[in-house]
Order: sequence, then structure tokens, then C-alpha cells
Amino acid sequence: MQTGDAPVRKTPLHAAHVAAGGRMVPFAGWELPVQYSGTLDEHLAVRTRAGLFDVSHMGEVRVKGPEALAYLQFVTCNDVSKLVPGRIQYTGLTTPEGTFVDDLLVYKLGEQEYFLVVNAGNTPKDVDWLHYHAKGFQVDVRDESSQWAQLAIQGPKAVEILQPLVRVDLAPLKYYGFLQADVDGVPSIVSRTGYTGEDGFEVYAPADAGPRLWDAIMSRGKEHGLLPCGLGARDTLRLEAKMALYGNDIDDTTTVLEADLGWICRLDKGDFLGRDVLVRQKAEGLKRKLVGFETEGRGAIARRGFRALRDGEPVGVVTSGTFAPYLKKNIGLAYLPAGMWEAGTRFEVEIRNRLESAVVVPTPFYRRAR
Repeated sequence: MQTGDAPVRKTPLHAAHVAAGGRMVPFAGWELPVQYSGTLDEHLAVRTRAGLFDVSHMGEVRVKGPEALAYLQFVTCNDVSKLVPGRIQYTGLTTPEGTFVDDLLVYKLGEQEYFLVVNAGNTPKDVDWLHYHAKGFQVDVRDESSQWAQLAIQGPKAVEILQPLVRVDLAPLKYYGFLQADVDGVPSIVSRTGYTGEDGFEVYAPADAGPRLWDAIMSRGKEHGLLPCGLGARDTLRLEAKMALYGNDIDDTTTVLEADLGWICRLDKGDFLGRDVLVRQKAEGLKRKLVGFETEGRGAIARRGFRALRDGEPVGVVTSGTFAPYLKKNIGLAYLPAGMWEAGTRFEVEIRNRLESAVVVPTPFYRRAR
């Protein structure tokens, strides 16, 4: 997914991936491992033990100033005023049409300082958007993406593996909480977040310390069956947990409400980009919505762009689809029209010129026991 003629970029951990046998592929302008021992193996390791991902390609933006809160309230759809220092919020960077510039995480560092984590391929676009809309606010917006390495350790053994490297007790850290602590002696931000549906942590450290932390975590995790994981497992894990992927499930043509993400859309917080459209859309009712489905035929794996049909008529399009390694089912997401959102609704997906039976199911497809 390299864009234009721009050179493919490498994360601080590139050499570690090559040395470990990672199969490197271009992705969002970066060269990253798609797998090591295999997507199925890595997926199951995260569900049952733990996996370590390099997500240093993600973008990091610091926002600070006396009007940082007012500014973020205007450019995002969730209610940033609900955040307290040490807490994180999932939200959308919205257009005036109520669609997505991107989805992102907002960390509250202090009363006038926030740390945004955005999608890798969108980082330049997001930074331009943030700078443009900062006009009129007393706020400083700074792209720090090149300064950070980001590692994600995910799975039920994540706490046991990471804790010996951190002097602060990680057990009380709540989901979507973070703290600042040394990890193996490296000053870092440690958050209890992730993109897999499992318990786990994301560690932000200075870029030049990334390889050292990767080696330290892999060494500590050896006895727990920790595996390095690539983009393949990251995609199947996030789809089982129904986590949206920008460019597939959401983009600048899909509104926050259509994406079934109304829970991050606080229409009562005051004005923000796209609010008027979203208020009207909610009042009038949605015409389409993102829903989960399963296909039933053997090998009937739906992929992005495949047509959804009912009684032979096209009714929607698949945005994501895969064989779910842990659930052992063929699952997917699709935008379907009103009247087809109830679980049990049947339709067809066109797969390799055949119509395969599909059924709407509740989501997320996978929810970990807590």
C-alpha cells in the first residue's frame, strides 16, 4: 500500500524483524512484517498466551495550550471534557459532513496537554487537518511521530511478561488508562489498550530505544510462549473483536453513525465538525449501517469490495472479511440498508462468481472473558 513514489519507510525495529525471519511487505508507506511463524499461529498465541507487535508506524501528535480542550472538542466527536489525566479516549477526527478524517486515541497528559495516536497512512493528512483547524485557538500542534517507537504486547499473559520490566504495579491500571514509567530503564508511556480484543499494553518509547525494548520483552516472554506477530494476525484479531479499520470499514465517505460508532459521538457536548449533519442523520434515521455477518459455505470467505445481495439485487458491500482462526468461522463486516440489521437476517455475498449464503450476527464476534 505504498503511496505514490514516496520511499518505503522503516521503523526502528526493522532490523529486528528481518533477523527474526519476519516476511516483510509494504504497508501504508512502511515496510513491516506480515507474519513470522504464520498468521494462524500468531493469532492463536495472542488469544491464548501473548504476542508482540511493532506498531511504530502509527502517528503521534502532541496538542498543548490553554485552549487545547476547546480545540479537541471542536475537531473530534467524543466528549474530551470527560477525560482526566491518565485516561484515554477512542474518538473520531470528523469532517463537516460527519465522516472520518481518521479514528484515533486521545491521551490526557495534563490539564492543557494531550497526546494523539493516529493511523500510520493518515498521519500527514491528519497533521495538516489539525494545523488548519488550529487557527483561532491558543494551541500548539506538534507531529512527534518520528520520535517514538511503539510496541504492543497483547494476550492473557501480557501482564506477567511486562511487569518484571516495570517497577510500577501494572495490575491496578484500568482499561484505557495509562501511566508514565521506565520500561527496562527506558522512560516510556505505558497504556492498557490494544487492537486485538485481548488484555494488553502499548508501550511508547524514544525511537532509538525501540530495539532494546523489543529484545527485553521477547526475552521475558519466552517462558510464557510469547511470539512476535505481524500484520496478518493484527488484522484477523481486530476483525474478531470488530475493531474498525480505516480505509476498509470507515473513511471520509462513512459517517460516525453509519459506522455503528454512535457511542463515540456525543451530540450533546456542543458544536463540533460534522455535528449538524449527524444530528440531522440521527433524527431522520440511517439509510445504511455497518453490521457483522457470517458466511456458511465451506471456503466462503468474503473480502473487501465483494457485493452483498438479496433476492438477486445488490444491497451493500463487504468492507472486511476473513476466516476467524479462534472462532473457526468465516466472518465479515458490510454496509447494509435499513431493514437488514437484525441478527438472523439472511442475504448473499458474491464470492468468486458464486452467491454464498450469509447471515447477520451480533458483534463483536469475539469478546474476551473478564
